[in-house]
Amino acid sequence: MTRGADLQTGYSKIVRLGPGVIYAGGTTIAQHEVESVKVGVMVERAKDENDDWHYVDTWQKENKNAISVSSNKRIEVEGDWYYRVRCVHSAGNDMSSSYTDGIYIEEP
Repeated sequence: MTRGADLQTGYSKIVRLGPGVIYAGGTTIAQHEVESVKVGVMVERAKDENDDWHYVDTWQKENKNAISVSSNKRIEVEGDWYYRVRCVHSAGNDMSSSYTDGIYIEEP
């Protein structure tokens, strides 16, 4: 994570809530109040460690004249896949990204 004059940190989050259900999201934190602070969240999946990651869902959130933004949601997913979350973080003129490790989700 590169830090700048505006962006302090950002992180991605994924939690297994049960078979076929995850909680996914991300947070961006600025060094100080900025005109715009954003997080773009992407959920991806792969069949195994040798597979490429494939798009599942994406969304974004922006707060104006703020120091942070966070967006999370519960998602029903297909079981027998590994899932991860990637986020793009921006605060003022700074931008960076983060991602989680993959977690295995069982069939419901």
